[in-house]
Amino acid sequence: MASTVSSHCPQVTGLRRSSLSKLETSHSQSFSQHVNSHLRFVSSRKPSRAVVAMASNNKFFVGGNWKCNGTKDSISKLVSDLNSAKLEADVDVVVAPPFVYIDQVKNSLTDRIEISSQNSWVGKGGAFTGEISMEQLKDTGCKWVILGHSERRHIIGEDDQFIGKKAAYALSEGVGVIACIGEKLEEREAGKTFDVCFQQLKAFADAVPSWDNVVVAYEPVWAIGTGKVATPVQAQEVHAACRDWLKNNVSAEVASKTRIIYGGSVNGGNCAELAKQEDIDGFLVGGASLKGPEFATIINSVTSKKVVA
Repeated sequence: MASTVSSHCPQVTGLRRSSLSKLETSHSQSFSQHVNSHLRFVSSRKPSRAVVAMASNNKFFVGGNWKCNGTKDSISKLVSDLNSAKLEADVDVVVAPPFVYIDQVKNSLTDRIEISSQNSWVGKGGAFTGEISMEQLKDTGCKWVILGHSERRHIIGEDDQFIGKKAAYALSEGVGVIACIGEKLEEREAGKTFDVCFQQLKAFADAVPSWDNVVVAYEPVWAIGTGKVATPVQAQEVHAACRDWLKNNVSAEVASKTRIIYGGSVNGGNCAELAKQEDIDGFLVGGASLKGPEFATIINSVTSKKVVA
């Protein structure tokens, strides 16, 4: 079995304790088969569930979430670096600046990179102090919005249904949604990774009218900004399971076409190996997206995907 993510986090390797045991005992003979074909996991509802990885042929997607970072000067430098970077052509690239800098970025960044908002209000604007409406974001040129990020869920307190309503409204306004899901450390250690991710997926599925303009971002909360990146095997396991959930609960077409990207301490050093996984369709990048050359390296890791294909 792959080594642990961190010596301080020894139990982060397994989705479920029973699954970990199965993978460990079969490691020497059929590790590749378990990872890529018939990984079996335990569900709270059934004794076991077969998760068959469905190889994705979707266009690579890389988003840069700048979060609450930057000044006019630092963002000007970052935009300059991105404008001068040589980026692979067959990648959709978006960046999400802080609200107050969206206009600056939109007016100076190459059209090669689209603009995303980091959040939006749940409906039409009005007497909602401190909120930003979808109509206002569209007016500034935003094509995407990040919704359900763990910091909004666990610091601000947004729940699944509220996030689903936000997604539905954004889509109704013609804006694409980067729909974030992911488990906390204690949830993974308790064997609840799938329960949490599926519940969050269901909230989106119950609300959105169509998946045509939705990108799912799997971001394990224990890996966001911690330096504890999930191993390629760990990430692939969850991506394959989420694609399987979409197949069984939405449709095979949606499962095939929906891009599922990984987020959580992605950087220039680990992106290539992660990109090789068949169900990882790109990345949502935090800290490394604030460094133009490194963000370009992550975007260009699509070449690793091509080699595998």
